[in-house]
Amino acid sequence: MSSLNSFWQTFLNYVSDEEIWISLGFTFIKIIFIILVAGVVVRLAKTVILNIFKVRSKAPMHVSERREKTLLKLLQNVVSYVVYFVAILAVLSAINIDVTGLIAGAGILGLAVGFGAQNLVRDIITGFFIIFEDQFSVGDYVRVGQAEGIVEEIGLRTTKIKSWTGELHIFPNGSVNEVINFSIHNSVAVVDVSIAYEEDIERAEKELVAFLDTLEGKYEEIILKPELLGIQTLGASEVVMRVIAETGPMQHFFVARALRKDIKNHLDKVGIEIPFPRMVMYSREEAAQKASSKNQLQGE
Repeated sequence: MSSLNSFWQTFLNYVSDEEIWISLGFTFIKIIFIILVAGVVVRLAKTVILNIFKVRSKAPMHVSERREKTLLKLLQNVVSYVVYFVAILAVLSAINIDVTGLIAGAGILGLAVGFGAQNLVRDIITGFFIIFEDQFSVGDYVRVGQAEGIVEEIGLRTTKIKSWTGELHIFPNGSVNEVINFSIHNSVAVVDVSIAYEEDIERAEKELVAFLDTLEGKYEEIILKPELLGIQTLGASEVVMRVIAETGPMQHFFVARALRKDIKNHLDKVGIEIPFPRMVMYSREEAAQKASSKNQLQGE
């Protein structure tokens, strides 16, 4: 009982000590100040980096816009990591934790963890080479495995791709084995036009060629004049002709839709039929009646 009373008395003396509360108050204020300063420094650094890239974009010698967006995001992330890491060390120092010993211990622990964190190291190395080799950049439309969409962010460890339906794919860079980048070179719009077998194929070809000549300069997305390649396939009920047009990167979707509409309107105007599905109904009763009637006529 005496030991409990002694502990309680020690606790009361500790709690009632004004110097301890003043020290705790100063420590709390230091921590709040460090956090506020870190937030301001991060925001200020990101703004400075953004302004630097804006100035570089107006210079006569600058890298592509795609690469600038990627480097901008990467530098902003690196600044955030560094500043917040320093802020954490400052907070630990403010609460009287030996930071130098912690750093030395973290180095030894990091060496031990490094042997088991091979995937993390692989992700970082792969992310570095993705950025260094400019395999794809922020804003590019790419396909990586099952993910296809616009690159939202490239980090040293992960990449974020947003599909056109809104899903955000986040995956480690080490899993990037094959990338299809649709945004580097010009695209090709492919339009297949079906013509009925009853139509004059040569006339249809001449009409399509003449019409495609009129489209030159109509769409700024089209790099070269649309071209009729010829008959692509012979279907069950139609002859399929293929039209192609070279467009700017990722403009082929819009151009293909526009060409389909224009070609459909033109074929309707000149009277060339685009085939539609036909269904033949066969009635056994009606066939039997016709057969019996035929037999009766032959018997007479």
